[in-house]
Amino acid sequence: MNYRPRLGYGEAMRTAGQWLSEYGDSHQNPTNEFLHWICVPIIVWCVMGFLWLIPFPSLPVKINWAWVMIFLAVIYYAFLSLRLALGAALMFAVMAWSINALAHSLTIPLWWVFAGAFVLAWIGQFVGHAVEGKRPSFLEDLQFLLIGPIWLLSNLYRSVGLSATA
Repeated sequence: MNYRPRLGYGEAMRTAGQWLSEYGDSHQNPTNEFLHWICVPIIVWCVMGFLWLIPFPSLPVKINWAWVMIFLAVIYYAFLSLRLALGAALMFAVMAWSINALAHSLTIPLWWVFAGAFVLAWIGQFVGHAVEGKRPSFLEDLQFLLIGPIWLLSNLYRSVGLSATA
């Protein structure tokens, strides 16, 4: 992979297509791609879960740090692609619903679930990249941590005949 310097002041932001293409360059191996389909959603879910557990200032509305993350991520995605932002919002809402349901049904501390799943999912990610023979994209640019979920979403869109960047 080629090193790409960060954008400086006045330079254009990369398009969704550019981000997705560059991310896809290090995700060609079917085993790596399969592991990403499992591990990326689990990692996102765990991050949301950890944020869910952090106390939030009291407000008249029921909100937590996970919802703040969802809002910021969807805004970021909207700058890249409204279609991907809508899909991500739906995906995040389902994940938030599952975290809330789990929070009301488990008798063990939730952070145990999130920590265990998080560690296992990252092991899966690194195994996939070892099979691929390429380093994870986020080691070059941390923004790729935000691109992984929409890369999967864009592949899902493509499988049903939709363009991810329309």
